[in-house]
Amino acid sequence: MTEAITARIEHVNITVTNPKRSADLFCALFGWHIRWEGPSMLGGHTLHVGDADDYIAVYSNDDVRSKKPHFAKGKPMNHIGIVVDDLDAVEQKVIAAGLEPFSHGDYDPGRRFYFFDWDGIEFEIVSYS
Repeated sequence: MTEAITARIEHVNITVTNPKRSADLFCALFGWHIRWEGPSMLGGHTLHVGDADDYIAVYSNDDVRSKKPHFAKGKPMNHIGIVVDDLDAVEQKVIAAGLEPFSHGDYDPGRRFYFFDWDGIEFEIVSYS
């Protein structure tokens, strides 16, 4: 028999046109903080934003910022799912940031909605409360 392994996702690394703007959004929506900020190993700049255990690394470089690329949904990532305790409060913060919630769902085991950030990255916000 093999021994059971416990695993969790520690971080997700995404490329964005403005890492500070994305980090500020995550801090406002989820009560997170910037855990680290600095130059990336291969050039560019990264911020790690999250809580004590997990984070999203938001990365950019001069090439990405100057070209303002269109990041196509689903190539290869479909969305990032984040669990919150107050779905309605987070939705109001998404709206206040000028972003548009869509595809609301209320089904077992929880409620959810989605939104795209300024770079077309899709987020699923879900509550099991």
